[in-house]
Amino acid sequence: MCLLLGATAVGKTLLLKRLHKMSLKESTDELGEPPPTLPTVGTNLTDITVNKRKITIRELGGCMGPIWPSYYGDCEAVIFVIDAANPTQISSSCIQLLSVLTAEQLQKTSVLIIFNKVDLPCHMSLVEMKSLFRMDDIVACTKQHISMLEVSARDGRGLEEVLNWLRSHHKGKHSA
Repeated sequence: MCLLLGATAVGKTLLLKRLHKMSLKESTDELGEPPPTLPTVGTNLTDITVNKRKITIRELGGCMGPIWPSYYGDCEAVIFVIDAANPTQISSSCIQLLSVLTAEQLQKTSVLIIFNKVDLPCHMSLVEMKSLFRMDDIVACTKQHISMLEVSARDGRGLEEVLNWLRSHHKGKHSA
């Protein structure tokens, strides 16, 4: 199980739909128009096949933040999504991220931090985001292996790197 976490409206659902479509086609050439999405209330379970391995991704709605820890038990990897175009959400995303990284059950879990919405003209750069989040300090103080990517779930930028991360940091189940 891979958990997909982040505040409300950071693009988790669209990211999950795009990754699922890519895993079916094994190509990013024709993602097409972004499908419509609604804010997730509850959870979405989606199976993605990467290198003949089935990976189940559980998206937890941002509004469920207070009960995220009840899902940590069977988690092998975490993808945490941050909206790089919404500076008003930075502080709450930082608090949520620190809560995830300090959870006892996730101390040996690989974590991918995605700075999403880099297709928008007002997005902050990776350097700005790392500075605002003090990512160097966070990485130095955590036990987890942390990776960071800039992504646009809307236009597909960076999604192949997300699949590569899933390939290398998730055990998954072999499928036929």
